[in-house]
Amino acid sequence: MKKENLKKYVYDFEEGNASMKNVLGGKGANLAQMVQNGLPVPPGFIVSTEACLKFLTEDNSFIDTIWPHVEKAVERLERKAGKKWDGGPYPLLVSVRSGAPVSMPGMMDTILNLGLNENTLDFLAHASQNRRFALDSYRRFIQMYGEVVEGLHPNLFEDILIKIKEEHGFSFDYEIPASLLEDLVSQYLSIFETHVHEKFPSNPWIQLKNALVAVFKSWNNPRAETYRNLHSIPHDLGTAVNIVSMVFGNLNEQCGTGVCFTRNPSNGVAELYGEFLINAQGEDVVAGVRTPLPISELRYMMSDMYGQLLDITKSLETFYRDMQDIEFTIENRKLYILQTRTGKRSAEAAVKVAHDMALEKLIEKNEALTRVSTREAELLLHKQIDPETSVPLITEGLPASPGACTGMIVFSPDDAVQWHMAGKTVVLVRPETSPDDIHGLAVAEGVVTSRGGMTSHAAVVARGMGKPCVSGCEDIVIDIEKKRLFYNKDVFLREGDVITVDGSNGRVYEGEAPLLDAKITKEFSTFLHWADDVASLEVWANADTPEDAKRAREFGAKGIGLCRTEHMFMAQNRLPIMEHMIITSDEKVRLHDLQLLQEMQQNDFENIFKEMDGFPVIIRLLDPPLHEFLPKEDHIRQQLAILRHDEDSDSEKRADLEEVLKKIEMLKETNPMMGFRGCRLGVLYPEIYETQIRAIFEAAINSQSKGIQVSPEIMIPLVGISEEMQIFRKMVDRIAEEYYKSTGTILDYKIGSMIEVPHAVFLADKIALYADFFSFGTNDLTQTVFAYSRDDAESKFLRTYLQKGLLQENPFHILDREGVGEMMRLCVRKAREVKANISLGICGEHGGNPESIAFCHSIGLHYVSCSPFRIPVARLAAAQAALGFIN
Repeated sequence: MKKENLKKYVYDFEEGNASMKNVLGGKGANLAQMVQNGLPVPPGFIVSTEACLKFLTEDNSFIDTIWPHVEKAVERLERKAGKKWDGGPYPLLVSVRSGAPVSMPGMMDTILNLGLNENTLDFLAHASQNRRFALDSYRRFIQMYGEVVEGLHPNLFEDILIKIKEEHGFSFDYEIPASLLEDLVSQYLSIFETHVHEKFPSNPWIQLKNALVAVFKSWNNPRAETYRNLHSIPHDLGTAVNIVSMVFGNLNEQCGTGVCFTRNPSNGVAELYGEFLINAQGEDVVAGVRTPLPISELRYMMSDMYGQLLDITKSLETFYRDMQDIEFTIENRKLYILQTRTGKRSAEAAVKVAHDMALEKLIEKNEALTRVSTREAELLLHKQIDPETSVPLITEGLPASPGACTGMIVFSPDDAVQWHMAGKTVVLVRPETSPDDIHGLAVAEGVVTSRGGMTSHAAVVARGMGKPCVSGCEDIVIDIEKKRLFYNKDVFLREGDVITVDGSNGRVYEGEAPLLDAKITKEFSTFLHWADDVASLEVWANADTPEDAKRAREFGAKGIGLCRTEHMFMAQNRLPIMEHMIITSDEKVRLHDLQLLQEMQQNDFENIFKEMDGFPVIIRLLDPPLHEFLPKEDHIRQQLAILRHDEDSDSEKRADLEEVLKKIEMLKETNPMMGFRGCRLGVLYPEIYETQIRAIFEAAINSQSKGIQVSPEIMIPLVGISEEMQIFRKMVDRIAEEYYKSTGTILDYKIGSMIEVPHAVFLADKIALYADFFSFGTNDLTQTVFAYSRDDAESKFLRTYLQKGLLQENPFHILDREGVGEMMRLCVRKAREVKANISLGICGEHGGNPESIAFCHSIGLHYVSCSPFRIPVARLAAAQAALGFIN
């Protein structure tokens, strides 16, 4: 005997249980378990996933190898059901249904009423004393078999069905009498023969074999493959095939079928929720050919059936310890359970169900924390488009920042501010955004760009502000000059037209779609406290304003891991002072400008300290190149050209503009990322950093005098060598000593470095001698490790790399563990060799990404810092990492 024949590929329900999903598929394993639990399940058997994979990957003739086992299983099924295969008086009919190890609702194929032919049709009509029912079952079978096995289009059958109903004034299928169904069946058989070029098979064994092959093949149909890609389901699982004795909900008025959930899948309320139909088969409920009744109505129509269903659903939820999605059929007042599986649910319901089940002691709190995905947590924090919306789609891009909004299109940040001041709600639409657009981004409800990726400027800023953003909409053309957005070739929208942005799904719609408000429920708040109890990583916030700090604390942040001081200079009342300070060559004037900026920043810091009373605040000194604060070169040249052609122009103004242009040209760099920025500014212009340090210390002293507990931590950006860190350690300590001598105030401060260049990693042990903390700036570290420009790579080549499989993930979206991660691991080890208690965290965009958070947990960081709106997600991810649920 061949070894192959010893392997088992066909299982009766009595031979399986819920733990065998990989072999029996989810549906089959659960049917088998319900039989083990003594629940009313029609008898049946399962052809395993392994048989499917062998058939698909090795040899299609494998179906002949397992066929004798299928025949024996049918014989056993005859005895259990008390019915006869291809005979009477009670013919055995079966359903043939797919069932993958992971639930893929509606993605693969099903055939009902298999086994019917002219002979068994008569037996079924006589046994049921209802020829109309038998004919209705036969016409359903012919159509499903034709669609699934032979690939016939549903309209071939549906058009005739619709025509008969229209001619006779019927609204529903069940109103068609037997006399018309006789003719309908004949027409269906004729359609099959015409298009397949052979008669409909009358032999049930041939029907079953062909159906089995068709369901195997449906594993690779386009919709199933797409579903697996969207939900990250492996393609090598295969599907089992469940062959189950038919029970009929369409026999008469004492029959019915339905679908129910043990809890409400929309809001998580503990109630039996679902729909049913009297005198119908299962696909009638799903297909919507009739309007089903709420499951609560069943208690009045069949109270005994409702009571049994309630008891069974409670037992299933208790056994599986999760909300269940259940299919049932009632045949002549006898209840059968056809399927149970973990129920799909909304984000709100996911939290409530997990929360409530933990309080009910059905599951432990730690298990509850793994029942809610970080994606679901994210969806809870932003407005969402009503799923019933019908507004037309304009374009699709990348879901760069979650949430939804509606507003009037504006094409420039200045217009955004003007329209906002006029009381208009706007969406900023640009080819891409830059730091110069910050004022427009601040007032816009959302952002759409035709270029850029998940970590483009627009994406990063929008996430930080909690605004929806769709980036990289490559099929639209944005004409800034004419203020038009073109889509579908020559169709366009103008400034002022309303659009809706769905940042959660990367879609932009024309017109105003209804939005649903986000809610942080009582259950979600409790849930996150449970997460904090489990996590070893603390979650801090990237926050640049008092408003950001307040929001961060509301979301549960345990500190500020990154306060970017350059954003404070971008305000409209400060940018001119900053520009003047950069342009002037007079040191006294520069110091005067810096004093003004110091007073402004001191006020900001005091308000941030107030919001973060008792929690640490890391403030990064000026990081970007100075040219980013200056006007655009083209704009200055245009102004100068106008003035030079005008003999009456203001000569003083012209001289000022020429001075500005000279400074712009002097500061202009070929590669600003690797140029004059970060701590290099502080080395050449120490007065800038001294001003900021004094603003921090004076704010801290004033706050302490008001009873506010302050823990300022000063971050030096772009440190690459220990000598740089040593310079600023001395600077900070010297200024702190000056304040101690002048005020008697002892400040509890720290100084540290952002680790964002490889050289700093290799010298981490030396730099750590002068640092109290390190914070990984993984945005720039990724750029320098890969030599990828974040601003250019995504639009130029990264998408192609991802499509070709050269990269599995965008390294600016999910932390690269092989390169960047190894750099971080090395830095942690070297730093702790010389300073065991050094504080270590991350403040790049990866700080809010669940997979990246799991890596940070694994290398022993103390905290992750992310935008305020990602804090709840990060808190959950930190807990799930500690539980080993994500790694």
